[in-house]
Amino acid sequence: MGNFRNFGGFGGGGNMQSLMKQAQMMQQQMQKKQEELENSEVEASAGGGMVEVKMTGKKKLVSIKIKKEVVDPDDVEMLEDLVTAAVSEALNKADQLESETMGQFKGMM
Repeated sequence: MGNFRNFGGFGGGGNMQSLMKQAQMMQQQMQKKQEELENSEVEASAGGGMVEVKMTGKKKLVSIKIKKEVVDPDDVEMLEDLVTAAVSEALNKADQLESETMGQFKGMM
């Protein structure tokens, strides 16, 4: 049972309280970073700005704007491709923002 001394023993209490405080602080920091992601936005566009997408850092779609010049009833596939490309780019940006914001917590999540 000498191995437990390396960890301050389970009956010591002081070290365990210190660890609990640290865990609580990290949880609060992580929660604050999650809130930052929810309140931040990324933007992406396709077709030279013909389609624009806004998304939160938590990947919630906020808006899609489509310029009327790109709406061609005879070429719906092009519009679909532009929307897909803009949404995909916004997702990539949101992933990057999440990595930058939550990087220090990745091993714990």
